[in-house]
Amino acid sequence: MYVYKCISIYSPPSPSLSSLSDHHNRRLPCVPLSESNPVVHLRQTRKRRGSFVVSLSATMSACKDQDPRIHGIKTKIRVVPNFPKPVFVFCACLLMVGMAGIMFQDITTLLLDPKAFKDTIDLFVERYKGKNISVVAGIEARGFIFGPPIALAIGAKFVPLRKPRKLPGEVISEEYILEYGRDCLEMHVGAVEPGDRALVVDDLIATGGTLCAAMNLLERVGAEVVECACVIELPDLKGRDRLNGKPLYILVEYH
Repeated sequence: MYVYKCISIYSPPSPSLSSLSDHHNRRLPCVPLSESNPVVHLRQTRKRRGSFVVSLSATMSACKDQDPRIHGIKTKIRVVPNFPKPVFVFCACLLMVGMAGIMFQDITTLLLDPKAFKDTIDLFVERYKGKNISVVAGIEARGFIFGPPIALAIGAKFVPLRKPRKLPGEVISEEYILEYGRDCLEMHVGAVEPGDRALVVDDLIATGGTLCAAMNLLERVGAEVVECACVIELPDLKGRDRLNGKPLYILVEYH
């Protein structure tokens, strides 16, 4: 994806998060990549007669309470309020929309810290090493930052999934719908072969449209998508619910 994908909307304050995801209100099951149990999060949904009613979600993520690297990674991700400007810009790939407006998740500060950057890559490598993954597919543009070092470490090839007219050879394309229009991902014909076991990598999952397009593209050429991996998840945008049950592994969440 580009640095950000956005369209200017001169309108009243941004729509509520729930209105973006009303048609994605069913949480689909997630199957762990290995036999180890996923981290189970308790989320407060409402109060009833003085007691809390909670929902369980099998969110596969690094062990936030056990691995000190996770805290270090999260502290290096800068949150920039009201970026990009004007505040009525809706940016689907790196934002949180709330009462204060857009909250941009800036990973460039993570890249400035060699230890935090290495810890990020190491956590992914530890998860996927020995899982017989033959291709790591990185989504433009930040998937190009995290995907190649993961691919090298686990002995897989790296395949870039690019925006239209960026690849010089024959391509296969997958168009998808976003909140503000349409977009497209392309991949070189022959880069991925039938039977390949693929890992899809991006920096962040928001509404999930781009990850879905990436999975469709890979599956159309006969690859098996093993899992999707992102550094950041914005759970309030319910992008996970759009993945048709495909496992999603993330390192940090921002609510």
